[in-house]
Amino acid sequence: MEETAEAEGRREELGEAPQNPPPAAREREEDEGELHVAKRRKVLCSEFAAITSSDVAVARSFLAGSDWHMEPISKKQLAPPGQFSPVHTLNMMLYGMEYLFGQFSIDLTADATTSNAGVNSADPGQKEDDSNFSLITWNIDGLDLGNLKERARGVCTYLALYNPDVVFLQEVIPPHLCLLQMKAGSYTIIPGNIDEYFTVIMVKKSRVKVLKHEIIPFPTTAMKRNLLVVHVNISGNELCLMTSHLESTKNHSKERTKQLQIVLDKMQKESETTTVIFGGDTNLRDSEVAKLGDLPKNVTDIWEFLGKPQHCRYTWDTDSNTNLNAAYKCKMRFDRIYFRPAAEGGNIIPRSMDLIGLEKLDCGRFPSDHWGVLCNFDVIL
Repeated sequence: MEETAEAEGRREELGEAPQNPPPAAREREEDEGELHVAKRRKVLCSEFAAITSSDVAVARSFLAGSDWHMEPISKKQLAPPGQFSPVHTLNMMLYGMEYLFGQFSIDLTADATTSNAGVNSADPGQKEDDSNFSLITWNIDGLDLGNLKERARGVCTYLALYNPDVVFLQEVIPPHLCLLQMKAGSYTIIPGNIDEYFTVIMVKKSRVKVLKHEIIPFPTTAMKRNLLVVHVNISGNELCLMTSHLESTKNHSKERTKQLQIVLDKMQKESETTTVIFGGDTNLRDSEVAKLGDLPKNVTDIWEFLGKPQHCRYTWDTDSNTNLNAAYKCKMRFDRIYFRPAAEGGNIIPRSMDLIGLEKLDCGRFPSDHWGVLCNFDVIL
């Protein structure tokens, strides 16, 4: 044994390569290496899923497709244990956007030449008309990762087609927000949050001047819901724009009605010189509104104000909309727009309402499990 040790020492002094380790040792080293790689990939999947609001299966699919290659991050950029550094978060977000959305050909950045494009009346040569404006509210179902890229492209197509002055979106996820910020340069984009899923208000820069905004929390929500409020000026009229995604499912009726009461109280508290418009995915049943004693006298449900047009009554319809592949058939008017006119002047009047997103995309699904709601208003100059 001593001679063997002395021989090994002499080989090291002479710079000779050591003998190969025995097979058992090599297998043990290989197993440890594979275990390390597996653990590292698991961490990457978890980080990707958390930052991009996707699931682990989506993360694994994307990362495997990129050969598990991620940009290196210096030690100075690392966040404290259990947190993501800003640079790492940005890298992961961009990877997620590349996977989820790819290269979009739809551009919403050009200044629009028509402010109130109807379903069949989009005219690139038409000048902006201060005597009207349009609004779309739409739950775009970002929590459904199926065909997410195609459906996001579909939403952008509808926004480009109708060219609304105001947009309320619900169930927006972080990659959606990044996409809109890159592609919708002609809009001011105000999110109600930036984590998981949230609401967004978009207003066209050429027509709508933003005065201020605020986020009002729902104190007892179990689903991270809130009320996003943006004060603007359109054609010389001050408006308070509000959107929310009220608590979901039948079992959360009590919380949902509490949130509705907060919305109505806020609408009532706004200045009498301001027109207030609230729209969003309310998840409301008519019986829940009745429990509150119906709407305040000066707050109008626009669908009812317009004579309850049947073509836009149901905004969530599992019979016509097959995205959920639901075995049950259910039709609900979840998506609503409420209107409180200014006490003096009454310069803004709801004119029409239609549903959008009714056509299936090439992937065989609709842009969302909700129909979007397009509402046009007249402005008395």
